[in-house]
Amino acid sequence: MWKAPPSRPESAIEAQAPAAPALFTIGDVVKHRIFPFRGVIFDVDPVFNNTEEWWQSIPEAIRPHKDQPFYHLFAENEESAYVAYVSQQNLLPDPDGDPIHHPGVIQMFSGRDGGRYRLRNEMKN
Repeated sequence: MWKAPPSRPESAIEAQAPAAPALFTIGDVVKHRIFPFRGVIFDVDPVFNNTEEWWQSIPEAIRPHKDQPFYHLFAENEESAYVAYVSQQNLLPDPDGDPIHHPGVIQMFSGRDGGRYRLRNEMKN
């Protein structure tokens, strides 16, 4: 006789749901609210999805909450280009309009349309 699998407790379901909707999407150009860097989003995690060690390395006074979207950025500042992992609370839209010069941008995006980068066709699901 078939038996239905046990249902998950409500707390488990709620723990998987993001506390806030994503304000940004792949291709958006953003800047950090505190630190002097900007970048283009290439991936979004609905909630924190990095190591505990990484999270603990952030000074407690500015450590973000885990229950919000986190964004992977091709980031740049005046000195270098790198990949950044940034909480939604620390990002702002970047109305500057200047291109992002990170080398990952040309690998993942085909150009810009109205300030937003367009994913290459081969990168789309």
